[in-house]
Amino acid sequence: MRRAGRTRAAAGLLIGGLVLTACSGGGDQGSGGDPNAPVTLTVNVFGDNFSLPDDRSLYDEYERLHPNVKIIENRSDFGTHHQNLQARLTAGTGAADLELIEVGQVAGYVGQTDKFVNFRDQGVDTAAWTDATLARASTPDGSALIGLPTDIGGLAMCYRADLFKAAGLPTDRDEVSRLWPTWEDYVATGDRFLSKAPDKAKWFDAGGHVFTGVLGNEKETFYNANGDLIVAENPAVKAAWDLTARAIKSGQSAALPEFTPEWNTGFQQGQFATITCPAWMMGYIKSNAADTEGKWDIARIPGGSGNWGGSYVTVPSQGRNTAAAVELAKWLTAPEQAVKLFQKIGNFPSQRGTWEQPEVKDFSAPFFNNAPAGEIFPASLADAPVQVVGPQSGVIGSTFAVALNSVEQGGDPDEAWAKAMSDIEAAAGTG
Repeated sequence: MRRAGRTRAAAGLLIGGLVLTACSGGGDQGSGGDPNAPVTLTVNVFGDNFSLPDDRSLYDEYERLHPNVKIIENRSDFGTHHQNLQARLTAGTGAADLELIEVGQVAGYVGQTDKFVNFRDQGVDTAAWTDATLARASTPDGSALIGLPTDIGGLAMCYRADLFKAAGLPTDRDEVSRLWPTWEDYVATGDRFLSKAPDKAKWFDAGGHVFTGVLGNEKETFYNANGDLIVAENPAVKAAWDLTARAIKSGQSAALPEFTPEWNTGFQQGQFATITCPAWMMGYIKSNAADTEGKWDIARIPGGSGNWGGSYVTVPSQGRNTAAAVELAKWLTAPEQAVKLFQKIGNFPSQRGTWEQPEVKDFSAPFFNNAPAGEIFPASLADAPVQVVGPQSGVIGSTFAVALNSVEQGGDPDEAWAKAMSDIEAAAGTG
């Protein structure tokens, strides 16, 4: 899904001072209620997970199929959404009937199984997803599954063909893909771009996205398979940091923190030529920079594979409408709805069985010069490692992004790295 609001505040799930606004829907539609009784279901999201700001057709379809159900969606930015969810779980009140949790955050909630409906007990056909996808939202013994998977990221590189042309670079997507078989080549191409770039145009939007992309080819990044925190001694993490810092210091970054008004303006005004592009990013660009249609295209990701994104639909057990919420969660994550969301928003289905369907496989993205999105994104997933995710993976990623932003503001890379290590140790409780 689109991560509209994956903010870079390097903090854990801080709950102090949050306002616990009641979010549960009205109507007593619990596990033993009348299935035909009127019920309002609230869905808390952190972006275009199931709808666009001007298009809630998926919700409308469900309401037509279930005339007694009314759906209200509440949006907030990534950090606020997850912080508020944890606060409401701790308080035992205020959570929505359905709550989205991002893949990098879900491990931090798996230990709170008493606070969520267990989908293992709800007659869910889990065969649509891989074991690895389900395992991220499951207890180690597999007895509890707190969330149903939505989309999967996949990785590509979205680029502004008009800016490439102005800088004397090729614009054909296959030729562009050949520019960067590795991330080192991507950074080298950035230096070429800057030598003839249009005024004020940078190579990429923010260092945090490059760092995430580089690590997309690694199985173990912040944690190992045993659950140990390895970020400080993992050479792959330091190599990704050094390469990103080098690109920043050479002037390639527009230094635009993601999901901010400045970032949106950067899309609209062509302030950067490339962006590490998971599938959900297509919808974000389309909805925030509509006037740039036809200027964008999509090439292969350096290294050829990787994944960034995905989320899980959960049903907090504190809700009054858990039975109706479970049915909505199952419907929203069914393959049929996943295909519709891919075509409308760009969220790539996590259900492997959909990848060969013509609606997915043959899909070309009109906004992106008819790039064959249905081929590009599954190709990046075919050889992508199943990454190990730990309870603080989301926090660690945000910490690195903040640290890289400090480098973008003129800070010393070595000092920023040292501070990031200190902050990560403190957040993980190892310092």
